[in-house]
Amino acid sequence: MLSEKYALMIIDMQKDFVLPDAPLCIAGAAETLPRIGELLEAFRVRRLPVIHVIRHHRADGVDVEGIREKYFTEGPGFAVPGTEGAEIVDELTPLANEYVLVKRRFSAFMQTELDFILRRLGVDHLVVCGTQWPVCIRTTIFDALALGYGVTSIVDATSASSEEVAQANIRDIKAMGVSCLEVNSFIRDCLF
Repeated sequence: MLSEKYALMIIDMQKDFVLPDAPLCIAGAAETLPRIGELLEAFRVRRLPVIHVIRHHRADGVDVEGIREKYFTEGPGFAVPGTEGAEIVDELTPLANEYVLVKRRFSAFMQTELDFILRRLGVDHLVVCGTQWPVCIRTTIFDALALGYGVTSIVDATSASSEEVAQANIRDIKAMGVSCLEVNSFIRDCLF
């Protein structure tokens, strides 16, 4: 049996970040879909908690980080509720018993109910995947560590703008004690 209570967090796998013609398409995000799908299925079969973390922003961009403001002032914006781009990609559509958590900043913990939900579920270890490494993945992992959660990062189910960026982030989080595994290793060694 599992000695820790795991929850899977799939971060920002929305059409605006994953589809090739999307305004903020992350290189490699679409390629991670099969691996994330395998991981998601493993959690579903074991009836472990799944949390789909998504971004939502107001149509005028008033709630977006300053570095991304231009996407609203010079274009249509991104992750605006009611638009196709704000939707989770079809391959990862949440089931009725899975959680969808809306965030407005990089970290899934910042001004959300995530910590409360995890504690109510008895979760003490997060399994993190999605997009992208240097911002939403990394800040969520840092906040999880600060709140006392164990963290495993699934490296072949997480994307970044380049392999160099991914490797730099993996190196940094390993130094902080985060377990970095591939999907198959995690399923084989941790979900037995």
